[in-house]
Amino acid sequence: MTVIMTKYDVLRQYFGYTAFRNAQETLIDALLSGRDVLGVMPTGAGKSVCYQVPAMMMSGITIVVSPLISLMKDQVAQLKNAGIPAAYINSSLTPAQYREVLRRAELGRYKIIYVAPERLMTDVFTEFAQRAEVSLLAVDEAHCVSQWGQDFRPSYLKIAGFISTLGDQQMPRMHSTENKQIKTRGRPVVGAFTATATAVVKKDIVRYLGLNNPLNLTTGFDRPNLYFGVARPKDKTGCLYELLEKRRGQCGIVYCSTRKTVEAVCLTIQRFGFTAMRYHAGLDDAERRANQDDFISGKADVVVATNAFGMGIDKPNVRFVIHYNMPKNMESYYQEAGRAGRDGNPSDCILLFSKDDIKTAEFFNRSSEKNEELSERERRIARRRDDESLEKMTRYCEINSCIRSYMLRYFGEKMKGKCRNCSGCRKVRYVN
Repeated sequence: MTVIMTKYDVLRQYFGYTAFRNAQETLIDALLSGRDVLGVMPTGAGKSVCYQVPAMMMSGITIVVSPLISLMKDQVAQLKNAGIPAAYINSSLTPAQYREVLRRAELGRYKIIYVAPERLMTDVFTEFAQRAEVSLLAVDEAHCVSQWGQDFRPSYLKIAGFISTLGDQQMPRMHSTENKQIKTRGRPVVGAFTATATAVVKKDIVRYLGLNNPLNLTTGFDRPNLYFGVARPKDKTGCLYELLEKRRGQCGIVYCSTRKTVEAVCLTIQRFGFTAMRYHAGLDDAERRANQDDFISGKADVVVATNAFGMGIDKPNVRFVIHYNMPKNMESYYQEAGRAGRDGNPSDCILLFSKDDIKTAEFFNRSSEKNEELSERERRIARRRDDESLEKMTRYCEINSCIRSYMLRYFGEKMKGKCRNCSGCRKVRYVN
């Protein structure tokens, strides 16, 4: 007799947890009942569980659209270690490997397949998806579909077209109140997930992905265990030394805006006597992987990195995230700073700001305008978006009042009670 697992069975057996976190169960139940969802959950809230648990309960395949090759590889490795059959399809595969993944998928060897958005509308993949039984389509980093999101990717606009090609296939749905699989005609249920999205971006996600009456759930952006601070030091190196010295023996991340700065800051931190590793896109895959592994295992105290580091990194005891340079928008800052304190313990998020950071951010914004994938109209929209976002990020660094309250207002949320855990409320002054 076939035993159908409940969501709690799946959670315990494959993920090792005995209870769901805030909002996870609500989103899972909606997907299992066949309802589209939009989940906006901060870094560390467990977004992936929201589609991985339903994937194990539905009879067909779950396709996960993901924008980063490194993130796909990490997620698939973690799933395989947990006993979940999974694979990925992206540009890192040879043609022979690509064909083999599709062959095994058609034989029912996988429950979850991660796919780069650029691969969705290729003839080979579309034909495969039309033949296969696709139960669920999950869109990770869904803010990429919006021109007002910090990582707009034109390829994400093709996801809705891909979904429409699957409209006539069988879609298995399971009602959460019954341990029975009920098959109905229609497109796969769609789940969209992201850590950061303003009200405008959320509307774009629903519109451009074609979500059908979705359950729209935002868990809240405030994380009380995180201290947020902004320093405006004359000497960044001296300030960085003081911050690290007070946290010697703890692990943390230092973010820099350029590869050149990463190299210089990493060398400086090593001279301070810390075990520091570098991470940026200019390094070869082997060194990036080795340095990442050393940080996760605890062999390195600090990783100095560009924004290429962090997405999908599951290290709960990061005690501090220091930004040596100001990011170009609030979404990026919140996502990167949010990698601290995922275990719920007190952790520090400190940004070292200087006027030169504005010039660097403006340079990166103008460089993005050269993206040939965008039309002239799209470039104008992106330019306006980037200018407005940079202005708001700069304002965060310059105000002397509660910066937590400012951050929450940016994301459309009001702070409950008093903060007392930011540099504005504590009136902290950094010596250097």
